Amino acid sequence: MALIVHKYGGTSMGSVERIRNVARRVAKWHAAGHRMVVVPSAMSGETNRLIALAREIQAQPDPRELDMIASTGEQVSVGLLAMALKAIGVDAVSYAGWQVPVKTDDAYTKARITSIDDARVRADLEAGRVVVVTGFQGVDPAGHVTTLGRGGSDTSAVAVAAAMGAEECLIYTDVDGVYTTDPRIVPEARRLARITFEEMLEMASLGSKVLQIRSVEFAGKYKVKTRVLSSLTPPDMPLAEEMASGTLITFEEEQSMEQAVISGIAFARDEAKITVMNVPDRPGVAYQILGPVADANIDVDVIIQNQSVNGMTDFSFTVSRGEYQKALEVLNGSVKAKLKAGDIVGDPKIAKVSVVGIGMRSHVGIASRMFRTLSEEGINIQMISTSEIKISVVIEDKYLELAVRALHKAFDLEQPVA
Repeated sequence: MALIVHKYGGTSMGSVERIRNVARRVAKWHAAGHRMVVVPSAMSGETNRLIALAREIQAQPDPRELDMIASTGEQVSVGLLAMALKAIGVDAVSYAGWQVPVKTDDAYTKARITSIDDARVRADLEAGRVVVVTGFQGVDPAGHVTTLGRGGSDTSAVAVAAAMGAEECLIYTDVDGVYTTDPRIVPEARRLARITFEEMLEMASLGSKVLQIRSVEFAGKYKVKTRVLSSLTPPDMPLAEEMASGTLITFEEEQSMEQAVISGIAFARDEAKITVMNVPDRPGVAYQILGPVADANIDVDVIIQNQSVNGMTDFSFTVSRGEYQKALEVLNGSVKAKLKAGDIVGDPKIAKVSVVGIGMRSHVGIASRMFRTLSEEGINIQMISTSEIKISVVIEDKYLELAVRALHKAFDLEQPVA
């Protein structure tokens, strides 16, 4: 039978009873003949607790020592899950990332996986054991423990699946798949049976919290079929039913010919806009503005430069709301004086709404339908950004939910695909 990787989030591992349910689910797959590798997160809230302890000792924790502390949450999880499996008669063994080993670079708190030595895991699988491996962590070339940053367990699971040539990587969460948009805003939102890696990557980067963006990048790069499904279903549900549940993230060529033009509406609430007024319209001005912003480790999203008037222009871009003040401080420092720019103005009350779908490649009129829909609702568009499969607009944040509902209806996303 196939090699399958399961990943369970902190909610799924949130109590002893939930860990026992995870063990029962894994045992069901193992009993069906599948070779099983399981990657659990730390118990819900545990990583936050550990980081808070570190910050009580040191306001800005040393990154290496912080990784030593933060990595222990997953070590507890794998030990408990292996014990729960053994308690129901399933031979299991747990490993920390450094024991596999999962090799990373030395960028503490945000390390990237460079390779995985799967010989030890394969030997255990051949012996009939379930192997439980810590997510979120690895070991650098000097032998120091590293962590991959928030959401790193998703990336760990996909990386293990890629390294071992797994048939599929199943990401168990507290939701039952990827929806056309957030059901809390649009109750008619529909769960997608399939979505492409490209679409999922856009959805993740645009605010969808179902999967961590690095894990989607990894899955797409190494062509790891990934399924998002719920850990809240009964652990003893029929295997065939569980294998067909959730949302399969797969390759464009495997999508149905009846794939919808638009797959979903994504949005981000925590956006802020900054405009540098009256800057010289000359080569290099964009770098002079955004270079110092990047050096301050601030991510920039949508960028617009207005038409030149008398050799001068306005330059606008968006950042996350949490980095808004920091970006303003950077610009009001040496940048404004160096460019002899006018005022630097901002708006921390904006939101970004996007339509996403690979069908845009072969269908015209998507942008006009989107803009007409927003116009009919009296919603002004401040900025526009596009890619081959996405159109994003920046609007006032007070109109976010109205825009999402209107666009979801305009593209008939509540209707199942034929």
